[in-house]
Formats: sequence, structure tokens, C-alpha cells
Amino acid sequence: MLDLMRLTVFIHAADSKNFSQAAKELHITQPTVSHHIKALEQDIDKTLFDRGGQKLQLTEAGRLLLPWARKLVRESIELQEMMASIEEQIVGQLHIACSTTAGKYILPQFAGRFRAHHPDVQIKVLSCTSENVVPRLLEEEANIGVVSYDACGGKLECQEFFVDHIILIAAPNHPFASSESIEPSALLHAPFILREPTSGTRKVMLAELGKHDISLDEMNISLELGNAEAIVKSVEAGIGIAFVSRRSAEWALRIGSVTRVPVDGFDLRRKIYMIRKYIQAPNRAVEAFWGFVHDPENSDLLMLAER
Repeated sequence: MLDLMRLTVFIHAADSKNFSQAAKELHITQPTVSHHIKALEQDIDKTLFDRGGQKLQLTEAGRLLLPWARKLVRESIELQEMMASIEEQIVGQLHIACSTTAGKYILPQFAGRFRAHHPDVQIKVLSCTSENVVPRLLEEEANIGVVSYDACGGKLECQEFFVDHIILIAAPNHPFASSESIEPSALLHAPFILREPTSGTRKVMLAELGKHDISLDEMNISLELGNAEAIVKSVEAGIGIAFVSRRSAEWALRIGSVTRVPVDGFDLRRKIYMIRKYIQAPNRAVEAFWGFVHDPENSDLLMLAER
């Protein structure tokens, strides 16, 4: 039978590629790390690390063992948490994979409020791209996902979380800044900053442009960035205009470093969904958080997200 402590040491050593770093993370000595790795290699009769270079490298056996080691350690932790929860106290770890900018702004507030009720739940918000959320759920690296598209069906269930508003922003000295609103055709001529192709903001924007017979090829794209905060900063610097989640631009709007520009006939909004696996190991922390987000006491946070 494989020893869970040895597997845990192996995971840390594999991630850091350094026995000293693994020892520091686990608060044990380097010789203890070496002992656990050697004992694990004897257990499976395979060498797990190539120790010949400056950095540790996983052997083929090490690469094959790593995902299984993660799974076994994770399931052991979940079993311990489930047993602890029988005493009516909700404990455990809650990992939320989030691909939306708006979600990243609102989730910490929900997490803080949830932990006020359940202080023994440890919450980690995992930032990732939209295409990585579902795989992380299916691989059980995350318990809950937050995405800007309807992922219901198959192995997943979902609930609406909140509605995110997308707005056009410009620098205060931009010609658009003094206009009460602009015609959609005006977007064709101004230097434009664009999100990456997988972005939910970009998809909503393209759908709205299509309603007004505007294609991306016709626009003057000056820059493409994969981060909403970087886009707001670029608009602030006068590089171009951009459509962004209102939540991501809120700080800049508040201090006046960017301004909102209404576009005639445009109403850009997208639903943000919370998703999880239909069938997963019992986890009371997941169940509690799933219901908590729409508890009446949190209506102020949802209104804040949607305003």
C-alpha cells in the first residue's frame, strides 16, 4: 500500500524540482525528503527522479505517477473532511476555478462572507482561461467553476450567478469622451484594443457588432491583450478604446482616468454561471457554498455585481 506522506513529499518535490524547496514547503528537513522519496521508489520498484542534472527531472515512471499521486492525496483529504463534517461542522477545502474578470472581483467578497459562517473552510480561487475551467472540474482539481457561458448538460450542472455588463471605455482626452453617445459606425475608425479570442467579453462584443453589420476585419485593431486590467491601463494611456467588463474598469471610472462611452443601440451584457460536476465525492463545503451565493443575505453583493 502506498504511503500518503511519501506521495505528498513526491508531489512537492516534483512541482519544485528541488528537494530543499520541498522540505521548506513541508516544514521538514531535506534528508527526510530524500528518505521519503527513496522509500517510495522502493515501494514501486521504480526510479522517480533523474538526479544527474542541475535540477531534478521526473523519469517516465515519475511522470506517470504524478497525476495519480495528486488524485490519491486529494481523495484522502476529502475523506477526512467528510468524516469531520459528520459532526455538523462544515470543514474542508473549496477550490473555485474562475475564468471571468467580473467573477474574480466578486468572488473574494462571497468567500469572505462565507468564511464568516464557516471559518474552517479554506477557499482558493483559481484563475484560469475559459477553456480550462471544465477540465479542472472534470479532473476534480476544482470543486466549482465560474464561467461566462452556459455549460449545463452532460456531466455538469449550473446555476446563474449574476449578469455582467460590458461597456466601452476611452481616455478622458479621447474625442469620444465628450460625446453623449456615438453611432456604432464610429467604432470603425478609432484605434481599438481587443481581448483574446477565447474571452467571453470578446464574444459578446462580436455578437453585438454583428447586429450592426460590423465585422472585426473592418475595425482598426491596435492591440490585443489577454487581461482586462491591462486593457484598462492601455486605454488610460491613450492607446485606444475598448469594451471591458464594467467591474474591471470600476476603479478607473471612479478616479476619472477613463470614461464610459455609450454606443447607440448597444446593450452588452452576459450571464455569469456557476458550474459543478453532477457526480462528485460528497463535499458539504461545496453544497453549502452552492446554496449560499443566492441566500437573501447576499442580495447586496449580487446587486453590486450587476449594477
